[in-house]
Order: sequence, then structure tokens, then C-alpha cells
Amino acid sequence: MNQQHTLTFYTSLLFCLFLCYSTIYAQNEIEEETTTITDSIKIKQKYGIRFGADISKLVRTAIDDDYKGFEVSGDYRITKNWYLAAELGNEEKTTTNDFLSVTAKGSYLKAGADYNLYSNWLGMENMIYSGFRLGTSTFSQTRNSFTVYAQDQFFTPQFTSTEALEVKGLSAVWIELQFGIKTEVLNNLFLGLNFQLKGNITQDQPNNFENLFIPGFNKTFDSGRIGVGYGYTISYLIPIFKKAK
Repeated sequence: MNQQHTLTFYTSLLFCLFLCYSTIYAQNEIEEETTTITDSIKIKQKYGIRFGADISKLVRTAIDDDYKGFEVSGDYRITKNWYLAAELGNEEKTTTNDFLSVTAKGSYLKAGADYNLYSNWLGMENMIYSGFRLGTSTFSQTRNSFTVYAQDQFFTPQFTSTEALEVKGLSAVWIELQFGIKTEVLNNLFLGLNFQLKGNITQDQPNNFENLFIPGFNKTFDSGRIGVGYGYTISYLIPIFKKAK
């Protein structure tokens, strides 16, 4: 498990460094080509809809037997720096510890806005952004098995049940802060990386056991209110019009 977390950390770090390098390199190239442009030329930027997908969830689905999921995303530029943004997804995750095995399954929607902190050079559409989301999820929890702990296990063996119990119609609401980058690697094609910090507002709990995982929110850390997440994205911008910078 520690090796998996270490590999994930270094993969995220290398991916982030690659995107940062690509952004800086591309900006330097554009800067060298446009040093002779005068201030009288109006610079027009693209405004449009960008659609994408979280490729980290697809990779995790392929390599993790206890997880299935996908997420699609989109944003729409409304001003020079502000973008309306949303994510829609579905997840199924089985969590097992010493006394409980539970499968969470459901869909989620997150909606909010992103603010681009990065000042692009001529012809560039890269982003280093922060944003916020309001997230909501509808899901079910299936208790696959449970074990009742007995202090005196010599005279009273631990009781284990494998009778499945499904609880449907659960929901959760949370707020989320996002920090990320999006780099244009080809014309209108972007690669991105984001980190998420979540705060739970409300959640429905099954009787007799707690939510260990909520679709869209991620791990609950013993039903705490704080959650974290990350994503690797690939997206494509469909330009609708151009507007002077």
C-alpha cells in the first residue's frame, strides 16, 4: 500500500512538472516570436466550451479490482479569467477493513467556477487556476460482510456474517476547493492536473454502519467532514467566438 501511494505521489509530481515545463517552454517560444508586435494590435482570445474526461479514473478502473468509475467535465469561459465549470461522474468502490466490507455505488455532480491566475502570452490558452464547487451525490451502500469483535475470543469466537444488506436512496452534499493547471499541448487539446480539498456539509448514513466512501467525495476518513482528491484530465476546446484581450 505504501509503495502504491509513493508511486502515485511521484507520478503526480512528474506529471505536474511536465505540464509546468510545457507551459513555460511554450510561453518562451511565443514570446520570442511576438517581441516585434506593437501595442496597436488587438489580441483576441478564444471563448468556447471545453469538454474532457478524467483519465486517472479510467486507469484506476483498469488496475484496481475494487474500483470502477468515470468522470466527464466541461467549462465555459465567461470573462478574461473566469470560467463556469462542472463535473459529472459515477463511481463504485469496495472498502474492506478488519471488521467490515462495504460497496458504495452512485453518481455525482459538481458545479462551480474557476479563476485563471496565469497571464498568457499571445496565442496561448493555458491555465493555472483555483476554483470552487458545490457537489452532490446520490448513492447506495451494500454491506458485504461484517465481524463482531469479541474481547474473550477463547470462549466466545468472533461472529462473522456474509449476508449482504443494501441501503439505497442515500445522498451527500459538500463544498470543494480546486487547484490545478491546464496546458495546451496541441491546438485546442489540453492536459491537466488538479487537486481537490472537500468539506462535507451533510450526508445520509445507513443504520448500524458508516459511510466509508462517497462517490464524488472520496474516502470519508472515519466519517470525518474533510476529504481530498486529485485528477488527471484530457480535454478539447470548441471555440465559439473570439474576443479582444
